[in-house]
Amino acid sequence: MISRRTLIGSAGAAVTLAACGNGVGGNGAAMIDARVDETRNLLFNAYPGTRDLAGKALGVLYMPLVTEAGFGIGGAFGRGALRIKDVTVDYYSAAKASVGLQIGAQQYAHALFFMTDAALGDFRRSQGWAAGADLKYATPEQGASIGKDTTEIDPVIALVFGQAGLIAGATLSGTKYTRIIP
Repeated sequence: MISRRTLIGSAGAAVTLAACGNGVGGNGAAMIDARVDETRNLLFNAYPGTRDLAGKALGVLYMPLVTEAGFGIGGAFGRGALRIKDVTVDYYSAAKASVGLQIGAQQYAHALFFMTDAALGDFRRSQGWAAGADLKYATPEQGASIGKDTTEIDPVIALVFGQAGLIAGATLSGTKYTRIIP
């Protein structure tokens, strides 16, 4: 039988390993920017409609690599950059904790498209913005056309893509984004 202390320690170790696996070290900002460039190019090439969506967005937060692991208690961590008019203006970390029936690990990328001044302003002014009910999720299958026929304006559109691993599904609910200095 696994003790509560062992379970909590395992989850803490998983989150620590996830954080270490994101490769941000001495190069800090340059490393994040390079990964964001690769992620943005992959996103635009794999899902062409996202290029139009990014053009309509007031800002886009690109999270190139989020690592998630769990065994009863889980966590996720990643780092990325907020770009306005395709220029990096801030760097952010994303962290998430979860409890429940789960086991495994996965990695994924995601992008948050801020479609209104209010949504972008709230995100930038907050001490730690939590993804929640104001997110509209787009699926990769919608990625080819999502930017072309957006008739209603959602405050924030999230696209999770590039999943690899053994946990079913990737959601951003409960993820907290915090401004960092790499």
